[in-house]
Amino acid sequence: MSTSRNSAVIRRDIERVAPEVVESARNYASSIVADVGGRRGGMDGRIRAMTPATRFAGPAVTVDVRPGDNLLIHAAMALVQPGDVLVIDGKGYLGSALIGSIMINACRRLDVAGIVVDGAVRDVEELAAIGVPVFAAGANPNGPTKSCPGRINTPIACGGVAVRPGDLIVGDGDGVTVVEREAAASLLELAAAKVEEERQIVASIHASREESYAWQPAWLDGALRAAGLLD
Repeated sequence: MSTSRNSAVIRRDIERVAPEVVESARNYASSIVADVGGRRGGMDGRIRAMTPATRFAGPAVTVDVRPGDNLLIHAAMALVQPGDVLVIDGKGYLGSALIGSIMINACRRLDVAGIVVDGAVRDVEELAAIGVPVFAAGANPNGPTKSCPGRINTPIACGGVAVRPGDLIVGDGDGVTVVEREAAASLLELAAAKVEEERQIVASIHASREESYAWQPAWLDGALRAAGLLD
């Protein structure tokens, strides 16, 4: 069911990534998920953690707002389900915050898994105590307006990455990675293999008994030749 008027669209019913996939995704770093996804899906580094406890995973509830206006974020909060991630396209505007401690406390009570804002937030010193992972492009003490139309649960761009409602969102200290809902289960199978591969590499580094350790990955010479740097 959707409600629309002029440029406003509110979609209440979306298909979310499966709960068991979300549970599995919590075991993997955002970098691992981005690597097995073809080294793509990671949001721009300007979308950074504003809270110290940052790891989360969940399906996206997308919000498209006018710069500096948070009316549709309030409407989206009335629609979220436990475990959802609010992903907000604020157009990168940093002149005023779109969300602060009152709304984030409410998100905690709603059991929102995380909040990602391509825009500004405020009350940063209070966020750590609330316990909801918050990622944003910056902070600003100015408050938002609450008067402009927008869209909920339509495709958006956040941090330079396309996000559709229901897609898998994974975040940690490195940033936020987006995985298409349909591809999430198969990518997480690859993530398990990637974690084991990296574990073995690190173990081999520490197992070396050479007095002078040399970095010589098996792929390096081939890559240098392909780049025209070795005969």
